[in-house]
Amino acid sequence: MRITFYDTRISDEDTVMLVKERAVNYSTGGNISMPSDAVTLINDVAHLNERAEEYVYMIALNTKNKPIGIFLISKGSVDFSIINNREVFLRALLIGASKIMIFHNHPSKDVTPSECDVNVTKNLLESGKLMGIPVIDHIIVGGNNFFSFKSEGII
Repeated sequence: MRITFYDTRISDEDTVMLVKERAVNYSTGGNISMPSDAVTLINDVAHLNERAEEYVYMIALNTKNKPIGIFLISKGSVDFSIINNREVFLRALLIGASKIMIFHNHPSKDVTPSECDVNVTKNLLESGKLMGIPVIDHIIVGGNNFFSFKSEGII
């Protein structure tokens, strides 16, 4: 399977457009059926578990849970990164996502969600409902561990 990383740019006509940044080959069945599948994917292609600062990524999925694109949403500091709903859903709409998954890392390797992590997740869920693009999971990665909001019943 080919995994493509995308970004957004401003066109000559001053409109936002989707730009293919790079693509990598990834050997998998194609569909994400469990949080562990998604964590393996994001760690293999974006090395999220090795990052020294907080990064936020989004995987856009089709109706069959097959990844159709990966986006870097933001890069923060050692203990903070920004997840802006507008930036997330702009990218989801541009690629035609049916649903999305959000990922961020904790360089400390403690995957316990902060109060801010929980609030951001709830905010993303509400925006996803309004947009018709459900957030099916928000996963925090820390070293070899992860926390899935879906598995823990928060989503």
